[in-house]
Amino acid sequence: MFQLPQTTIVNKIIPKNAFDNYTSSKQKRMFTDKVAKIKWENKLSATTINLEGNEVEEIQIFSISLKEKDQIADLLQIIDRSIPYPIIFLVTHGEEAMISLSKKHPHPTNENTAVIDWTFTSAWFDKAKNSYQLNLRQSLDFIFNDLCFQLSGKPQSDTSDISALIQNEQQIKLLQQKITKLEQEIKRCKQFNRKVELNLELQEYRSILISL
Repeated sequence: MFQLPQTTIVNKIIPKNAFDNYTSSKQKRMFTDKVAKIKWENKLSATTINLEGNEVEEIQIFSISLKEKDQIADLLQIIDRSIPYPIIFLVTHGEEAMISLSKKHPHPTNENTAVIDWTFTSAWFDKAKNSYQLNLRQSLDFIFNDLCFQLSGKPQSDTSDISALIQNEQQIKLLQQKITKLEQEIKRCKQFNRKVELNLELQEYRSILISL
């Protein structure tokens, strides 16, 4: 979908049991039941696209074909934690696709495991109408950050900070959780005065959310 240079092509099938050391029995069944195929499609690095990065040394691109259209965030995290480099996941089912990419850092005590800071995920879309691009310029850091901003739906500038973006996304998620909780509490509430207080609090959270 990204129309990348031939030099980046890996085209290697990855067996689903390659991640057995990182999975429980239940998660192994999920890999079997939900995933049809995992394929290492491309590798972006200094040797394949002649671009380097300060924080990002390589970017891997994995395609994952699903047996049925489903959310598999837990399975993506298992794969993500087992590989130190950023992974762009192209998850497909029929003619539909979604993209996922995580910011992560090495585990402080286990060098074989990465810690995921935040995951940027697209909605499902028609593969033929893919609007996401890998802009192969400047550096591997730029390529990674640029796609994160694309997936977040926020514009990127030369001074854009991925850490600030993640902090903003975390604030949005927290507010959304508070709003959902308040909406449920309002539905259950029988006291008029308390209901008014909750609605005012809800309006305040919604205003803050719009501003982020």
